[in-house]
Formats: sequence, structure tokens, C-alpha cells
Amino acid sequence: MNKAMNSKTGNTHLLTFPVIVAATSGHVDAINTVLKHYEGYIIALSARPLYDDYGNVHLFLNEELRWTLETKLITKILTFDVA
Repeated sequence: MNKAMNSKTGNTHLLTFPVIVAATSGHVDAINTVLKHYEGYIIALSARPLYDDYGNVHLFLNEELRWTLETKLITKILTFDVA
């Protein structure tokens, strides 16, 4: 299981079943692996446009929204039924 949790995860890779099972059991490393897997998606959802005085658009990361999304993901992981 450690080998699967240490493997590189990203949008092009799927989470392995042992990692999912370990995460639903509350294994901290597995939960962090799942969070890392969805990190880019969460950041994209948390990005908000900010306009300066000249009308230029700048993106900023809404940290409160990011934290909320990560918390919801962890909550769903821990209540997910693998069986």
C-alpha cells in the first residue's frame, strides 16, 4: 500500500483501490494522497477574478473556499462506503 501512496498522482492517473480503501479507513497518508490528487481541481474551483483600477483581470485564490472544499472532500472520504 505504501508504494501506491507514494506514486505520483495527478489528473492523468487514477487513484488506486488500496489508496481509496485506506483513505476511507482514516489513514492519514492515503487521505493526503487523495487531497493531492484533487489539488489542481480544488485550486481551479477556488480561483476568483479580481479587477484592478484599469480593468485588468487578476486571479486570486480564495483560501476560505479552498479550505471549505478540502474539508468537504475529507468528510466525504471518511463517510464513503467501499463495500
